[in-house]
Amino acid sequence: MEKASSILASIFGSRDPSTPAATVTSIFVYPIKSCRGISLPQACITSTGFRWDRQWVVVNSKGRQYTQRVAPKLALVEIELPMDAFMEDWEPTNDSYMVIKAPEMEMLRIPLNKECEVINDISVWDWSGSALDEGNDAFEWFTKYLGKPSRLVRFNTESQIRAVDPNYAQGYKTVFSDGFPFLLASQGSFNALNALLEEPLPTNRFRANIIVDGCDPFSEDLWKEMKINKLTFYGVKLCSRCKVPTINQENGTAGSSEPTETLMKFRSDKVMNLNKKQGKVFFGQNLVCKESLSPHVKGKVVAVGDPVYVLQKFSSPADAPI
Repeated sequence: MEKASSILASIFGSRDPSTPAATVTSIFVYPIKSCRGISLPQACITSTGFRWDRQWVVVNSKGRQYTQRVAPKLALVEIELPMDAFMEDWEPTNDSYMVIKAPEMEMLRIPLNKECEVINDISVWDWSGSALDEGNDAFEWFTKYLGKPSRLVRFNTESQIRAVDPNYAQGYKTVFSDGFPFLLASQGSFNALNALLEEPLPTNRFRANIIVDGCDPFSEDLWKEMKINKLTFYGVKLCSRCKVPTINQENGTAGSSEPTETLMKFRSDKVMNLNKKQGKVFFGQNLVCKESLSPHVKGKVVAVGDPVYVLQKFSSPADAPI
């Protein structure tokens, strides 16, 4: 595909590091893993990523995570948090709630300031440990909605640590994200993909935390070190994509082979000549933030409109970790 080849070629341009490479245009957090995200004008950085991001997960009767891969209806679950909850120093009170909504379901309110029972044997991918059970009301709500036993649990930050794979970033941690604290993608990459699709797709298919604009398509593949609002981010792994981007986030249905089928034509490890050939496709860059290692530093905020300065680049996608 000549069009795909030209897109790939466009990411190798050079840019003065003193000039912004892009601008932050959208920020999202996903409080409950695999449920709908919340769009924010700014977000605070904690030791595990953006505050509130993937703090909760829905699990089955054996404590294993549910994601949209096996429960696509989670895409329709909307989350609301108090707007003040996104301020850096905010602490919940007895009147603070997370509100959960879904089609044909009554609203569920989860108190943010309560003691929860600790339950063991919760697992997310290759991590397992204890978590905080949000109680019977949440159990009944999610069980009714998904049609199978389902508990809502919160990460037990007081006793548990989920470390990022040290092969990619040492000393960093996350909570219930797939593997890394942040996912960044560019609007240029979305536009380039949509130009190749018969039916354009919204950006929510890829569930990024940070969307930037003003750069060439897929240039984020090469961003090794960048600055956003004086914070240092490291690109540590190209994001391999599962079936979630094929799930319609507006109606919670799966079945289409797109965008994976098109991505295989120009974003597969084979076509991109990456070091490992496992039949995967890639979209977006996983990040860690240096300042997340310093929990007492104030002012760690990323906002829409922030310029993105790229300080170091990988020489080619083949050199970027996967």
